[in-house]
Amino acid sequence: MKLSSQEEYGLRCLLQLARQPDRSLAIPEIGLAEGISAHNVAKLLRILRQGSIVESERGQHGGYTLARPSHEITVGEVLAVLGGRLYEPGFCQNFSGIEKDCTHSSTQCSVRGLWHQLQHAVDEVLSRTTLHDLLHCGDGDYAPADTAATPGLLEITAADC
Repeated sequence: MKLSSQEEYGLRCLLQLARQPDRSLAIPEIGLAEGISAHNVAKLLRILRQGSIVESERGQHGGYTLARPSHEITVGEVLAVLGGRLYEPGFCQNFSGIEKDCTHSSTQCSVRGLWHQLQHAVDEVLSRTTLHDLLHCGDGDYAPADTAATPGLLEITAADC
């Protein structure tokens, strides 16, 4: 899975907000804390606001806050707003080679099955991992996924953070 800079930086901005849930943070403040330009932070927060992940307030004491508590916002939801999924239904049409349609579109395609399985596994982990889980990643008690419910998924531990 290849994450875009938009997804990475967007998550980092959200974690800044999650660390200080009782106050609004301004764009320059978030940018400084994360080493991201104010222009980029503004763009990311606009996307996240449109996706109902953050809220904004204008004025002298304005800024950005999470729209919901950090334990209610999943990483899967955030990544969907910022960039989409690893495997989209139209994926095969994008890789048809020199033909208009993939030569395997009307036959059994073992590669397509792999992408479906991978997307399902990724969705399982991302849908159970919250911003709150990520905030507590470094303190040794990070275990977002109930891996017993999904055989074959790797459990993420503090050593993976």
